[in-house]
Amino acid sequence: MARAEAGAGRLLPWVPVAFGTGIAFYFAADREPVLSAAAVVAIGFCALALLLRRQKVFPAAVMIAAVAAGFATATWKTARVAHGVLARPMFSVALTGFVETRDIRERTDRFVLRVASLESLRRTVKLERVRLSVRKGTAPEVGSFVELKARLQPPLAPLRPGSYDFGRDLYFQGIGASGFVLGTIKAKEPPAAGGLSLRYAAFMQGVRDAIDARIRNVLEGDNRAIATALLTGRRDAISERVNDAMFISGLGHVLSISGYHMAVVAGVVFFAVRAWLALFPPLTVSFPIKKWSAAAAMVAAAFYLLLSGAEVATQRSFFMTAVVLIAIMVDRRAVTFRTLAVAAMIVLAIAPEALVHPSFQMSFAATLGLVALVQIGMPNLFAAPDHSATARVALWGGREFMLLLLASLVAGLATTPYAAFHFHRVAPYGVLANLAAMPVVSALVMPAGLLGLVAMPFGFDGVFWAIMGAGIDWMVAVSLWVAALPGAVGRMPAFGIAPL
Repeated sequence: MARAEAGAGRLLPWVPVAFGTGIAFYFAADREPVLSAAAVVAIGFCALALLLRRQKVFPAAVMIAAVAAGFATATWKTARVAHGVLARPMFSVALTGFVETRDIRERTDRFVLRVASLESLRRTVKLERVRLSVRKGTAPEVGSFVELKARLQPPLAPLRPGSYDFGRDLYFQGIGASGFVLGTIKAKEPPAAGGLSLRYAAFMQGVRDAIDARIRNVLEGDNRAIATALLTGRRDAISERVNDAMFISGLGHVLSISGYHMAVVAGVVFFAVRAWLALFPPLTVSFPIKKWSAAAAMVAAAFYLLLSGAEVATQRSFFMTAVVLIAIMVDRRAVTFRTLAVAAMIVLAIAPEALVHPSFQMSFAATLGLVALVQIGMPNLFAAPDHSATARVALWGGREFMLLLLASLVAGLATTPYAAFHFHRVAPYGVLANLAAMPVVSALVMPAGLLGLVAMPFGFDGVFWAIMGAGIDWMVAVSLWVAALPGAVGRMPAFGIAPL
C-alpha cells in the first residue's frame, strides 16, 4: 500500500499532510524556535530531496522535506506578525487610532482599533491593535480616526489546559488586547492618512452596510441577521435562541461562510452564464463557453470573498473553489484528492496557524469525505445496469435523494470528532436537519440572495429579499424543531488530542 501511494501522481496528496505535521510540531514546541535554524534545516532537506528525485528513497525524502518546510513556515509567520501583547489589565487608558473593522452584534457592537497613541499612568508594552466592545449602535465608522478611553484586558487564555487558545487566534490577527470603551468616542482629524488598506476596508464596510440596509427594508429580526450573514459574513446579530438551535441541530455551518456558500455562488453563476451563452449557437460551436463560464464563476467567487470579509475560512473556501474552476479551464478533472491537496497547501502556506483552528479541521475533513464519496463511493454505488431497479428508482429522483443523504451523512461523520473535541457537543440529528433544510437553502435562499445583489443597483431587489426570507423561515423552523427533539443536545466531556 505504501509503495502504491508513492507511485507516479499519487504522492502529492500526502505532501500537505506532511507539511501540516511540521506545523503541528511547531505549535507543540515548548519554546519559540530559532527562525534561522528552522529555515536552514528546511532548505537543506528540500535540496536533499531534489538531489534524490531519481532514487527509491525519494518519497521519504519529500515527506521529511515537507515536514521541515511546514515547521519553518509556521516559525516565519510568527516572526512576521510579532507584536506586543498586554500582560496585565489596564484601567482608563487613553487611546487614539483608526477603526479597521466593525461587528454588529445582538447586544453590543465591537470594533478593532489600529492604535496611533496610548497613554496610561503605568508604562506598558506598545500595542498595535486592540479589540473593543461598545454599546449597541455606537460603534464608529470603519476608516474614521477616533479618541477614546477604554479598559483593556490581556487576550483570553484557554479555558482549560489543552483547549482552544483564544489568545493565539488574536495574536495572529495582530491584536494585543481586548476590552470595552469607557464614556464617549470622539472623532478626530487624523494626523496622517490611514493608507490604502484602510480605504479599502472602509469601502467594503460601506458596501456591506448598504446591503444590510436594503435587506432591513424587507426583513427583520433573525431573518434579516441570517440573510446578512449569508451575504456579508456578519453573523453576530442573530438571537441566542436561534443561534443555539442552529448549532444543536447541525445547521450551524450555514451561518459561517465556507466551502458550501462559495460552491453555491460559483455554481449558480457558472450554470447561469453557460445557459445564457448556450442560447447563441455560433458561440457553442466555435468557442469554449464552459471555460468562459468557469472564469465568470471565479470572478463572482472572488467578489464574494471580498464582500464577506476574506476571513481565513472564506479564503480556504475560495482557494478550493478556484482550484476546481481552474481545473475546468485547463481540461483537468476537478473533484479529486489532488485538488484538495493543492488547496490545503495554499492555505497552510499563507496561514499556517489555520491548522489548529476548528474551522480548517472541520471544513477539510468534510471536503475530504465528500471527495472520497464522489471519487470512490459513487462509481460503486451507481454501477448497476440501466435496466435494474436502481435505475428505475433513479428516474424518480432516488439518485438525488440518495446523494443528498450520503453527503450529509459523510460530512457529518467526518466533522463529528472535531466538533466533539472543540465544542464538546455532537449533533445526533444533523443528517435529518440537513436533509430537511439544505435543499431549500441551495435552491431558494442563496440564489435569491445572489439575484438580490444583482438587482440592488436597479432598485428591484425587494422581491428577492422576500423570497430569501421565506426560505430562511423554513430553515429556522427546521432548526428549532430538530433542536427540540429528545436527545438533540449531544454533550461530550472534554478529551485530549490522542483520542482525536
